[in-house]
Amino acid sequence: MGIPDTIAFAGHQVHVCRFREAGTLLRWLGRDLRGQVVLDVAGGDGYWVGRARRRGAYALSVDLARGKLRRGSRLRCPPALVAGDALRLPLGDSTVDKVVSICAIEHFDDGPAALREMARVLRPGGELVMSADCLSRRDSWPTLFAHHRRRYDVRRTYDHDSLGAFLADRGMEVVELTHQFRARWAEWLYLAVSAYGGRIGFNAAAPLVPLVWLSDRRQPDERGSIVLVRARKRSGPGGA
Repeated sequence: MGIPDTIAFAGHQVHVCRFREAGTLLRWLGRDLRGQVVLDVAGGDGYWVGRARRRGAYALSVDLARGKLRRGSRLRCPPALVAGDALRLPLGDSTVDKVVSICAIEHFDDGPAALREMARVLRPGGELVMSADCLSRRDSWPTLFAHHRRRYDVRRTYDHDSLGAFLADRGMEVVELTHQFRARWAEWLYLAVSAYGGRIGFNAAAPLVPLVWLSDRRQPDERGSIVLVRARKRSGPGGA
């Protein structure tokens, strides 16, 4: 593992939520992706969709941050890296088999428009696996939430109901969903680390991953800090 890969590993995998979050989405993609086109929307350096490439996919990451794209080009197994806007994806209709989006939609100026673009580029029967800030108890800690929004430029949050409605309007059917950081203390931890620790805090809190995972297993899968959704594009006239 070279220096760029080591740095990327530390930034992406030594993290209190990203390893579990991205790991779930990659599991939903499937182990054998040979011959499939997999797109990561706002994928930054392409680190996670690079895992899809290792499973045989033609993988690409679209992002506006050219610095992240340059860093991604130095990884050992990079995807195709494309400078582009999630609200105007530089791809044709029905050209992608699977789309990934990892906690990106909450930062977009128009999240529903981004979902429309993701549905547009998906082939009928193709799947979208995505996560979003849910923060179901955000009103309990308004100061922490305000700090979180400012630090990460969060435009809005999405719960499973709102995401499901937006996706249905775009010809998508939710087939699986789950939440992470489900307990009240875990939601507080997520917001507190974000508000006062930032990226370094998320890395430093990584040893708490097993505790959060055990807590999630004991809580109803109804709410949490992050919602993860797997949706399929309908075939025929109902598709977007």
